[in-house]
Amino acid sequence: MKRNNKNLSSQQREELLRTLKSRFENNMPRHSGLQWEEIQVKLDADPAKWWSLHEMERTGGEPDIVGQDKKTGQYLFYDCSAESPKSRRSLCYDRTALDSRKEHKPNGSAIDMASEMGIEILTEEEYRQMQLLGKFDLKTSSWVKTPANIRMLGGAVFCDRRYDTIFLYHNGAESYYAARGFRGSLRV
Repeated sequence: MKRNNKNLSSQQREELLRTLKSRFENNMPRHSGLQWEEIQVKLDADPAKWWSLHEMERTGGEPDIVGQDKKTGQYLFYDCSAESPKSRRSLCYDRTALDSRKEHKPNGSAIDMASEMGIEILTEEEYRQMQLLGKFDLKTSSWVKTPANIRMLGGAVFCDRRYDTIFLYHNGAESYYAARGFRGSLRV
């Protein structure tokens, strides 16, 4: 579902601010040493980031700060929902995969949806870093950014956590499942 209006009302922004600040305060081990006021200043400087965070929240991602890039100073938001965001499941990997399906097409693709939301799909490395902050995807799985050489051959990769271990798997990029979605990241 493409959303054209990328402006939040003042009420939507205030509700999102309360949600993000509360989540930040309730999950301090994810971002030890960071101050919410500094993050909010960066957010306020770029309204498009507020909209992307709203989309992450609206689709069930429960975005939270997971760190700060030491080189750029940017703060990193990841989807921190316990399971792959519910409104982002049953998607194939990308537009090429979606277009290749002749029948029983899903409603979209993970890469297209992430792009429409203004976020990036997590890489395998980012997914593994996220898993150090908690236990995620115990019942679901999440597409991760697929290396070009695998994608050229028709495949795509996804991760989950089972048996207290993070697994990386492969599938045809055109596949989709009710328990597989994607997690995103946003740099602010």
